[in-house]
Amino acid sequence: MAERDVPNGAVWHSSDDPDPVELGVSGWILVILRGLPLAVLVFGGLIVLLLVRLVERPIFGLRRPVTPFIAQFVCRNAFRILGIGFSSSGELMQQRGAVVANHTSWLDIFALNARKRVYFVSKAEVANWPGIGWLARATGTVFIERNPKKAREQTRLFEDRLKAGHKLLFFPEGTSTDGLRVLPFKTTLFAAFFADELRDFMYVQPVSVVYHAPDGQPDRFYGWWGDMDFAPHLLKTLGARRQGRVELIYHSPARVSDFDNRKALAAHCEQAVRHGHALARPEK
Repeated sequence: MAERDVPNGAVWHSSDDPDPVELGVSGWILVILRGLPLAVLVFGGLIVLLLVRLVERPIFGLRRPVTPFIAQFVCRNAFRILGIGFSSSGELMQQRGAVVANHTSWLDIFALNARKRVYFVSKAEVANWPGIGWLARATGTVFIERNPKKAREQTRLFEDRLKAGHKLLFFPEGTSTDGLRVLPFKTTLFAAFFADELRDFMYVQPVSVVYHAPDGQPDRFYGWWGDMDFAPHLLKTLGARRQGRVELIYHSPARVSDFDNRKALAAHCEQAVRHGHALARPEK
């Protein structure tokens, strides 16, 4: 499917079928050896986070001076358990604002949280997904509806969260891919940044997320797209005899007021992400 053939709300599909998941005896042993500690880390961290939040919420309200560090600790150590290499380059944005990145896999959530304390912006349906929805709500994810009538309400929500010091993270492609490409950024969410309440202080930092496959595996090994089920992809990742690595490239923050409109800002961010992605994994 061509990059510009993905309409709003749709998922990206590859012209080739996903690679089959093949786990031998050693693969299943790795699933157990990695899966059990990972489950303890994630759900143990969730319990600790919820307990701390019981104290944090009445004292600090929207501000979260403690719990983001718990999420960051979990995400950093998840890569250690999985055996996936992790590296990053570039300076983290200090100004108030949002982060935008390309989207390859559920692993993006761990990667982007491991380096920077962020709050994801997600479609409202995710809140009701078993397991993932609970984790998303607990970690402060902002849920939005694709409804123009909700635009003003959602802008107020963004304003409250940004003024509380939260870095909101968006995936402007609107879908995940095989990790070998960056899709055109959809401009809809960028419109909220130009609201009078946000434009004067808002910055946006583009980030390129690049996955390097394990030796001997397809380049798209970590990609999770289309109608691929979560469980098989998780098993494949846990059972990999060799692991690859993920690389984050943080680009210079863009000041929203320097751009005339959402399309110009989206194009600037897309170009930065695309350029970083191409340099980090040149086409073979």
